[in-house]
Amino acid sequence: MTQTAIPSGPADRRASRRVLIQHGERKIWVGGDAPVVVQSMTNTDTANAIETAIQIRDLARAGSELVRLTVDRPESAEAIPYIRDQLDKMGVDVPLVGDFHYNGHTLLQDYPECAKALSKYRINPGNVGKGAKRDTQFAQMIEVAARHDKPVRIGVNWGSLDQALLARIMDENAVRDNPWTAQQVMYEALITSAIENAQRAEELGLARDKIILSCKVSGVQDLIAVYRELGKRCDYPLHLGLTEAGMGSKGIVASTAALSVLLQEGIGDTIRISLTPEPGGDRTKEVVVGQEILQTMGLRKFTPMVIACPGCGRTTSTTFQELADNIQTFLRDQMPEWKKLYPGVEAMNVAVMGCIVNGPGESKHANIGISLPGTGESPAAPVFVDGAKVATLRGERIVEEFQEIVLNYVKKNYSKEYV
Repeated sequence: MTQTAIPSGPADRRASRRVLIQHGERKIWVGGDAPVVVQSMTNTDTANAIETAIQIRDLARAGSELVRLTVDRPESAEAIPYIRDQLDKMGVDVPLVGDFHYNGHTLLQDYPECAKALSKYRINPGNVGKGAKRDTQFAQMIEVAARHDKPVRIGVNWGSLDQALLARIMDENAVRDNPWTAQQVMYEALITSAIENAQRAEELGLARDKIILSCKVSGVQDLIAVYRELGKRCDYPLHLGLTEAGMGSKGIVASTAALSVLLQEGIGDTIRISLTPEPGGDRTKEVVVGQEILQTMGLRKFTPMVIACPGCGRTTSTTFQELADNIQTFLRDQMPEWKKLYPGVEAMNVAVMGCIVNGPGESKHANIGISLPGTGESPAAPVFVDGAKVATLRGERIVEEFQEIVLNYVKKNYSKEYV
C-alpha cells in the first residue's frame, strides 16, 4: 500500500497581497508571507485621552501590534491626535486604527488631524448610510483614506449587514431552482458585501494594496464556513475574529476553535480575540490569548513557553503549580525588555514538572527544566539545562534559585554579544 507523508504543520499561507500599516518608523505588514498580526481594541471612552493612551500603552506592552479605537463623535475625533502625541512621548509607536460607524464620513472630513494621526481606518459598509446617502458617504470615507494614503479594513458584520444588499440576494435566491437555506443566504450576503465594497473602494481610487477584508460573525462553524469561501474568492488580506466571542473560558475556547481551524488551512493574516472582560478584568488578556493561539500552533513565537504537568494524586503539594505560575508570569513580565536585549529568547522552552513519572524526561527535552518532588518522593528538585543535570534545589528558596538559573541562561545564550 502506498503511504503519503504525514503533514508536518499548517498549510502554506494563502497567496494574498500585502498591506503596510505604519506609524513613523514602525512598519506592520499584513498578508502575503508576513507573520499573522495580533491586534486588540480599547474599551475606554476615546474622548478621555489620558485613560485611553494608558490602556493603549498596556495593550502594546502586552504585545498588541495594532490597537483599534472607537471614533464615534467629535470629542473622540478631537482626542485622537492628542492620544497619538501622548503615546509618542511614552515611546509607544504602535499604529492606531480608527473604528467608524454611521458618521465616519463627517468625522474624517471635519477633523483632518484625526484622519492623519490614525494609521488605518475600519469601515463597516452596513453602517455608512442608507439609501442614496450610502454610496456618497462611503465614497467620502474612501476618498479621505486615499488622500492620506491610509489602508482600510472593510469590515462586514452579520449584526449590521447592509439590508439593501441582503434583500437583493434574497430576491435572487427566491428564483433559484434549488434555493439556499437562510443560513447560506446570510453567508453569501456577508461575502458579497465585503468583495463588492472592496471593488468599489478601488474604483474610487484606493489602491488594492491598501485593503483588508473581514466578515465577522459570532458562531464558530459560521466563521469557518464564511472565511473558507471568502478565501477562495479574493486575494485581499483577511482579518479573523469572532465578533462577540464571550466571557472567560467560553470566549477563549470559541476563539481558539474557530481561528485554529482557519489558520491551519492557511486562512487569516491578522487576528483579534474579542473577549468580554470580567468585571475589573485586564483588557490585555485578549492579546495574550491571541499570542498563545499562534505560538501553540507554531505560527509565531512571542514569549518562552512553560510546559507544566496537570497534576495528579502523586502531586498533592501545590508547589509545582505555584512555581509554574510564578515562572510564566516572570517570563511574560520580562519580555518587553528581553525582546530588545536578548533576540531569540521567545523560542526558549521551560519545563516545570510535578513528580518523577515524566518530570526528568520532560525537563531534559526543554532548554531549562525542573522536576519537583511528588508525594512521598525525596524533597529534592533536579534542574536540567539543555538536557544535562546542572543542580539539585532544596529548601524554601527553590523559586528564587530557579528564576536565577533561568535569568543566567537567558543572558548567556541570547545576549546580543553572543548571537
